[in-house]
Amino acid sequence: MTTTLLFVTTFQGTLPVKAQPQILPFLPEISDTDSWLPQNSQETNVTTCIRLDGRCLFNITYPKSKIGERVEVIKNRLDRISNLYFSQENPELEITQRGQENPKIYVTVGDETVQLITIGNLDLQNEGIDAETKANNISEQLQEGLKKAKQERELESLISRGLIAIGILGGAFIINKLIGRQINRLRTSQESIGEERSDQPMSMLLTNRQHWNIKEVQYRLLQLAQAGIWVGSSLIIVGLFPYTRIAQIWLISLLRIPARLGIVGVGTYLAIRLSYALIAKVTSVLMIRNLLDFQENQRLQLRINTVTVVFRSVMTIVLTGSGVLIGLSLIGINTAPLLAGLGILGVGVSLASQNLIRDAINGFFIILEDQYAVGDVIQVQNFGGFVENINLRITQLRDPEGRLITIPNSEVKIVANHSSNWSRADLLIPVSYDADIDKALHIVKDVAEIMAKDRQWRNYIVDKPEILGVDNFEQRGLIIRVWIKTKPLKQWDVSREFRRRLKVEFDKQGLPLPVPQQKVWFTNDNMNNKDHNDHIVV
Repeated sequence: MTTTLLFVTTFQGTLPVKAQPQILPFLPEISDTDSWLPQNSQETNVTTCIRLDGRCLFNITYPKSKIGERVEVIKNRLDRISNLYFSQENPELEITQRGQENPKIYVTVGDETVQLITIGNLDLQNEGIDAETKANNISEQLQEGLKKAKQERELESLISRGLIAIGILGGAFIINKLIGRQINRLRTSQESIGEERSDQPMSMLLTNRQHWNIKEVQYRLLQLAQAGIWVGSSLIIVGLFPYTRIAQIWLISLLRIPARLGIVGVGTYLAIRLSYALIAKVTSVLMIRNLLDFQENQRLQLRINTVTVVFRSVMTIVLTGSGVLIGLSLIGINTAPLLAGLGILGVGVSLASQNLIRDAINGFFIILEDQYAVGDVIQVQNFGGFVENINLRITQLRDPEGRLITIPNSEVKIVANHSSNWSRADLLIPVSYDADIDKALHIVKDVAEIMAKDRQWRNYIVDKPEILGVDNFEQRGLIIRVWIKTKPLKQWDVSREFRRRLKVEFDKQGLPLPVPQQKVWFTNDNMNNKDHNDHIVV
């Protein structure tokens, strides 16, 4: 016995069913309501599509509480008609109509006649046509559907469709292989860009970001194309055969909501990546048009890097929120009350989260006033280190011990920036009290001038070293103070090298560096004192 495949989908409403245009010829027409979206419970009439082998034959409309019974009756009758029709080699099919106001449709196959449906007033009101037109439409669609279903079950048709399925699989395999090669090239190209380094020029850094994000978009699109080819090919192949077409309908109905949400999610991710590339491109263009030398103005480079990071964070939040709202609207949720509720919730949260608001406001002014940027070395209260990350809420430092310190921006009240525009090596050189101070000053001056002219160090020293002279008298000796103006973050390198050179030159000139000393005096009066206390003079 041959089994008739009957698929019934229900939805609420009293408007005519409008099918979506077919994107692929082998995919069935699915109405907008063939999904598991939430429906309005106030609607009393439900319209249902009766399908044969996955193809919609006609629609019926009935009260929601009784639609199941009517569908079951029509299903059983259509099963009987199709079994009779498919079981005969050359069946005689006759479709007749009886009655005027509510016509009944009878189907005669061979010697047996079966009543299929009685057309009711709701069926006519739903489509806005008269009874005769509705009956004629059902008769024509039923006759065409039965003939087509019988032809598809013939051996020749099944073999032909099997060959088509093999061709589709082969084509999908070849196309995916070609796409896979392109994906490997893109991945290799992305890896060749490498990680961002702090010593990279800003123009190169922005160009690398732009290229990396564009390649990321291409990479994800190709991955999406691979998945789409396999899913689409599978759906087409399943829909080729009358016995499996019901599975195609089930899969399409099952995947409609996940597919919509997936498309929105992927689209949001790609939009975020494209926004990153656009930010890098616009920033790069502005740098090229600016008259300043960005290669030399390291401070401006740090500021640009910080601003681009903040813009990327803002774009991520905006696009992600937009994607969530679009996804909710696509699955049938009314976002207007949701937005209103979020607005009210936002007011309540703002009152309870004043620290977060202070963090955001203070973070905005930190970036706007260029108090510090990513790449600076700063001191905030008792914490200091290299600024690794800054956004509207927090600042993250890496201290000399390697610890990551997170500071809320509202706590940044007084900040010391060690690398804003330029830095200074502040050197205190001790000299023994017994040494020739003029000779020592002359040696310090010579070492500073020679180092400032050195090919390796002159790129770090931005101004002539200042020998301030004798700055203090201390326990260990005289203190000579030296200032050397350097590029940002280079003061420590310059200080270490200057001390090394100065020690070597002092050794050559016979001027040893002093060591802490103490002198002790004893008086005769105190020697006879009962407590035997000594006077110590330092």
